[in-house]
Amino acid sequence: MNIDWTHFTPLASLAGGLLIGLAAALFVLLNGRIAGISGILGGLLTRPAGDSAWRVAFLLGLVLAPATYALFHALPESRVDAGTGTLIAAGLLVGLGTRYGSGCTSGHGVCGLSRLSPRSLVATAAFMLAGFVTVFVIRHVF
Repeated sequence: MNIDWTHFTPLASLAGGLLIGLAAALFVLLNGRIAGISGILGGLLTRPAGDSAWRVAFLLGLVLAPATYALFHALPESRVDAGTGTLIAAGLLVGLGTRYGSGCTSGHGVCGLSRLSPRSLVATAAFMLAGFVTVFVIRHVF
């Protein structure tokens, strides 16, 4: 295994993780809601209109935060080594897994584990295992 020292940023990663944890904690303390993205988006599509303002604001924040960052700093280079069909299939599989898992990685991995939820522990372990198996199969079988 080789470490890409150019992109090894433990302090920035730690700061980002602390900010995500703080934001999730504040969100549940101030709003009584879990900051799981799939639940927030899903609720926007299925809940009555009176419950949608905070959901729209949350999702807009996810889009506007990197756009605001880009005004002051260059965004990191991004490269995707997959075709359009692969990306569409991957997106559909993630969406399907999110529905079967009753939540996404942000809901279970960040918010659920911090609340010591057994269901979130199982879901996060399943997410991680599926990722490990997928990488192994793609790199060593195909």
